[in-house]
Amino acid sequence: MNNQTSILIIYTGGTIGMIKDQDTGVLKPFNFENIFNQIPDLKEFKYDLEFYCFEPLVDSSNMNPNLWKKITNVIGNKYEDHDGFVILHGSDTMAFTASALSFMLENLNKPVILTGSQLPLGFLRTDGRDNLITAIEIAAAKEDETPIVPEVCIYFENELIRGNRAVKYNAENFNAFVSGNYPVLADVGVYIKFKKEKIRKLNFKKLKVNDSLDTNVGLLKLFPGITESFLKSVVNSPDIKALVLETFGSGNATSEKWFLESLAEAIDNGLIVLNVSQCISGSVDQGKYETSIELEKIGVISGRDISTEAAITKLMYLLGKGISNKEIKALLNKSLRGEISI
Repeated sequence: MNNQTSILIIYTGGTIGMIKDQDTGVLKPFNFENIFNQIPDLKEFKYDLEFYCFEPLVDSSNMNPNLWKKITNVIGNKYEDHDGFVILHGSDTMAFTASALSFMLENLNKPVILTGSQLPLGFLRTDGRDNLITAIEIAAAKEDETPIVPEVCIYFENELIRGNRAVKYNAENFNAFVSGNYPVLADVGVYIKFKKEKIRKLNFKKLKVNDSLDTNVGLLKLFPGITESFLKSVVNSPDIKALVLETFGSGNATSEKWFLESLAEAIDNGLIVLNVSQCISGSVDQGKYETSIELEKIGVISGRDISTEAAITKLMYLLGKGISNKEIKALLNKSLRGEISI
């Protein structure tokens, strides 16, 4: 019997898997069958590493819920065969994917670690080599034969972040992600220092893959000068069922009569409106200021300290369950996967 720790590496696409064509200088995907030639250090691992590559590969700007479904089904089908999973993904939409997977993979008891890079593996100074090696090590990490990190996370540049708390905030630095409202789950230097009290606990239940998502969700970022006609074009969009409203500071919005009346009418007609702060760090506190009291009165739901990425994917997940708006609103105020602070 093979007692080796087994890790499945799923390559969806993105910068990390690119190398430069020596003849043309153009970046192209490299064949992961040759990964041990590209990163010889992987041979030092005493793990059984297997690879699953998307065909065709996907630029993360083209990531979508159908591809999230594909990822979750690969994990679901391979779940009993592996001790952990590493997903190589472009960084631009990685926080959306990590958030979505956290909701779609219910009762997760194994690590699912997303990583990528700002520079391709084929570059001399690439951050991808260390990111991949460390992500594998974290996915394989156990204590008393149980996984240390049984949740969906992002590992990037020396920090392990809960997936549904991550926000990409930098397009140039290697430390591309931040967790503004929750502590990092591990700091990586000479040693990997896990903050075990911050990591979700094993639940010992059977994995359930929730792959029904409803994408009739909108996003509206408020700005000074927003017009009534623009607001109405959003809240009256055909088929829209839920709207993430990115407000100022701790959940504040204009108190113009037309703004509140348009939102109130949409809510009365069944639209779910979730209030999320535009700030990377901090929480919505409806009622703290006069400009948010009215939002509370008309039925806008406080998103507390949830990120925009988690808010959108949580709504897709909840709408996909086919439950009532009343049930959805109740669940929006609950932490399902550690996405909000209660």
